[in-house]
Amino acid sequence: MASYYSITLKFGELFRKPLSFKNVCKDRLHENDGSMVSALKTLLFFTVLMVTVPIGLYFASKAYIFEGSLQMSNTDSYFYAAIVAVLAVHVVLALFVYVAWTEGSSQRRKGKHD
Repeated sequence: MASYYSITLKFGELFRKPLSFKNVCKDRLHENDGSMVSALKTLLFFTVLMVTVPIGLYFASKAYIFEGSLQMSNTDSYFYAAIVAVLAVHVVLALFVYVAWTEGSSQRRKGKHD
């Protein structure tokens, strides 16, 4: 909770600058830049994971596990490799939800409220 002194300082700062929408919003934008950049980095990271992990696991499991080690036919290996890719999508999505959930709660603990 903000103290009376900090509230009066912020109120006084409004009158030192020309009062405009740009000046008032600029202060708020700079406060949220760190969390915005962090959220975009997280989103970009999981976007790359969402594209590369399922495709990579599909071809790797098809070639090395199902056709290589287990000696399955070509059509059977397509089917089982697709199941592995779908499971990988679900794991990446679950990780994204977990990271997004914990990132938001850690910001609230630090006192960053939107």
